[in-house]
Amino acid sequence: MIKILKYSEVKNEEIFARYEPLDDVSEIVTEIIENVKANGDVALFDYTERFDKVKLSSLIVGKEEIDEAISLVEPRFIDILKRAAANITKFHTCQVRNSFILNDENGVIIGQKIIPVDRAGLYVPGGTAAYPSTVLMDAIPAKIAGVKELIMVTPPMKNGKVNPVILAAAFVAGVDKIYKVGGAQAIAALAYGTETVPKVDKIVGPGNAFVAEAKKQVFGKVSIDMIAGPSEILVIADEKSNAKHLAADLLSQAEHDKNASAVLVTDSIELANAVSVELERQIPLLDRAEIARESIDNNGKIIVTANLDTAIEIANEIAPEHLELMLDNPFDYLDKIRHAGSIFMGRNCPEALGDYFAGPNHTLPTSGTAKFSSPLSVDDFVKKTQYTYYTKEALDAVCDDIAYFATLEGLTGHAKSVVVRSEDDE
Repeated sequence: MIKILKYSEVKNEEIFARYEPLDDVSEIVTEIIENVKANGDVALFDYTERFDKVKLSSLIVGKEEIDEAISLVEPRFIDILKRAAANITKFHTCQVRNSFILNDENGVIIGQKIIPVDRAGLYVPGGTAAYPSTVLMDAIPAKIAGVKELIMVTPPMKNGKVNPVILAAAFVAGVDKIYKVGGAQAIAALAYGTETVPKVDKIVGPGNAFVAEAKKQVFGKVSIDMIAGPSEILVIADEKSNAKHLAADLLSQAEHDKNASAVLVTDSIELANAVSVELERQIPLLDRAEIARESIDNNGKIIVTANLDTAIEIANEIAPEHLELMLDNPFDYLDKIRHAGSIFMGRNCPEALGDYFAGPNHTLPTSGTAKFSSPLSVDDFVKKTQYTYYTKEALDAVCDDIAYFATLEGLTGHAKSVVVRSEDDE
């Protein structure tokens, strides 16, 4: 049963406690990465047979398998994918940055170029659930950014094929190449390349603890989006909120993972009790009831506060991945929210709307990292290069100032590189 905590009566440690992983998988992941670096495809085939219980003859997903997958999914699902993709495209197109150039009348030109990465790798989970929505959310911003080649990796099913809904989403999103490999070994393959899987410049996408650790270890060799922790939802609700709706929204995240976190913050003890009862009624009705049960019992909590201002302070401290404002006038509170991955406004905006259809990205910062990081966006797939041009006259005008500055730092070589150009005139 979910814990109900009165904010003024318990220690802050209990209010702000988060899931902490018990198992350190770093050594296992290091071994996997080194094996893939040394043995390439052979290691990938071996790990797929060992972990996924599938003996593959090829890692490549060909056109025939993609065509077959599209024929297997319902036309309605293809239509929904296309409509969701249109919403995601519309939102992320607004994020596109432009290069700029500043012309100074005194012979100075400075500017910045926005350049997409050449090749991006998309990791798509294939464990306890398949997530075609992740394909759309990760691939579409990359396409909008202008990435030349999108590489997707995802574990195969027991029959040696990729889940058809994943392939349908990849087709709609415009993924260029797809490989049947998952886990830490897939991250290693993207980071270092193998005989079959090409090396990428950036790796994005969520995964289990092994995937997260692998992304952490290859960072620096390649760029990554973030280290994703278990899914989180925090709902701020007042006494007028519907307990049935609140329980359903909390469970929408609790069913992801036994380590997921579902938190309600409210100024009504009556609502808190009603939601607790409703959770007990709804959990057994879920297909993933066992996972949701463990998540709610271990990581779920209802925090009762004196007022909504305190509720918002708590939300800012927790900095949740998903934040719902289950209030009549959510825009009155929007400016008070400083730390959240994605905010869902009002009583008719369940978090699942953002997961699948609305348009904003669902690859979000977790574990409090929303205090300093952002949702996946077009920015994740570009880099910025700056440039400077000075005429000789422009350099001469600032030569002494630069030399003086460099000398103060003890870098006389820097100073000389500027002064020498003026000396040539003497």
